[in-house]
Amino acid sequence: MIKANIAKAISDQVNAELYSAYLYLYLSSVADDMGYTGIMNWLRVQAKEEMAHATHMYEHLLERDGDVGFGPIESPVGGKNYHSVPAIFEKVLEHEKHVTELIDNIASLAMKEGDHATYNFFTWYVNEQVEEVDTASNLLKKIRLIENNPGQLYDLDTELAARVFVDPFANAGA
Repeated sequence: MIKANIAKAISDQVNAELYSAYLYLYLSSVADDMGYTGIMNWLRVQAKEEMAHATHMYEHLLERDGDVGFGPIESPVGGKNYHSVPAIFEKVLEHEKHVTELIDNIASLAMKEGDHATYNFFTWYVNEQVEEVDTASNLLKKIRLIENNPGQLYDLDTELAARVFVDPFANAGA
């Protein structure tokens, strides 16, 4: 059985992943209102990934006989703060850096507690967060370069429209 403090940390992370999905859905609606359907799509796919992460962590808790706690999901705020594409992706980058810190804390706690199964489980997320921060950072750099060029911003929006959700855990255990 998983230790209570680790189960609590993972339950809190499930909540954080659900908030992430909620945030990305919210930001996708802002992008849609601005007419950027490709950016809207990219953010909706991001929301689906966060839901998959939450479910995966929830399943880990169940497999380890841990208590699952569900707290309220905070509401994303600040719609008027996201008045531009750069502002949206500044929030994405800021949020992914925050999630990285949360994930790192769980991995450190698992190491400290000698919970090798949870540590091993969360190493996937540690690596995933490196990719998430890098992707958000690179998109923001591109957006800042082209934000005053509608044609290039249109091209990037078209590129982001091609993103599709691939469940990273679809073949887990197969």
